[in-house]
Amino acid sequence: MFRLLCTICTALTAHSVFATTLIHAGFVFDTKAGQVLTNRTITVDEGRIVSIEAGYSQALGAEIIDLKNAYVVPGFMDMHVHLDGELDPPASYSEEFLMNSADIALRSTVYARRTLDAGFTTVRDLGAGDIQAIFALRDAIAEGLVAGPRIFAAGKAMATTGGHADPTNGIKADLRGDPGPKDGVINGPDDAYKGVRQRYKDGSDVIKLTVTGGVLSLAKSGDNPQFTDDELEAVVAAAKDYGFVVAVHAHGALGMKRAIRAGVHSVEHGTFMDEEAM
Repeated sequence: MFRLLCTICTALTAHSVFATTLIHAGFVFDTKAGQVLTNRTITVDEGRIVSIEAGYSQALGAEIIDLKNAYVVPGFMDMHVHLDGELDPPASYSEEFLMNSADIALRSTVYARRTLDAGFTTVRDLGAGDIQAIFALRDAIAEGLVAGPRIFAAGKAMATTGGHADPTNGIKADLRGDPGPKDGVINGPDDAYKGVRQRYKDGSDVIKLTVTGGVLSLAKSGDNPQFTDDELEAVVAAAKDYGFVVAVHAHGALGMKRAIRAGVHSVEHGTFMDEEAM
């Protein structure tokens, strides 16, 4: 199956998305019916699957991809990725001071292609250190300039002061400054509204909060709650106004339960989830 996914993703991205392509598939997994179909032609037009028909058909001028000895399945979706860099602390921390947006965006094309070649055609990128880089990658893929999965990007994740996504954690005191909603740091309901509106202005597709500490937090606790009920309710209300879904990073149960009660759409990680949170 993995070989098939790599083959079909690579084959399609190697050709113009505006050409008509016929995929001759020996086996097609129909997820709706829960069965495997045999000997099918999948027609792709302008980058979209438009039909799946029995037999191996031909069309004048169409490109043929021969997968008669392979299984074809729908593209996978990964709901939590960070394509702007591979995690390699402490190098990843120092790189933030050495690399510019173009460096990060270009490096990210490698990870995007690896993700596509693994069979994932849609991803949610839930927090980037450089929002210009991740949005540039998203848009380049959407325009067919770079091979990669469709990206729904959060851009800058939102935290409270000293929280998991506070960008100044661990930085020398005289370099920290006083980050606010523009930087993804909020304190109180008013900041929460401003933070969501800033994400809208930036071009985010989804809101990401870090409502507890994290495994890699440079902080005392990895699971303590880091948002109040009022802050969470304000984020969810503002997100609803702008058509966002809200995803929350959460390890500790109390932080999860506060977020769930506020109406968030997904809980990421859930390491210490208890029965009530479940």
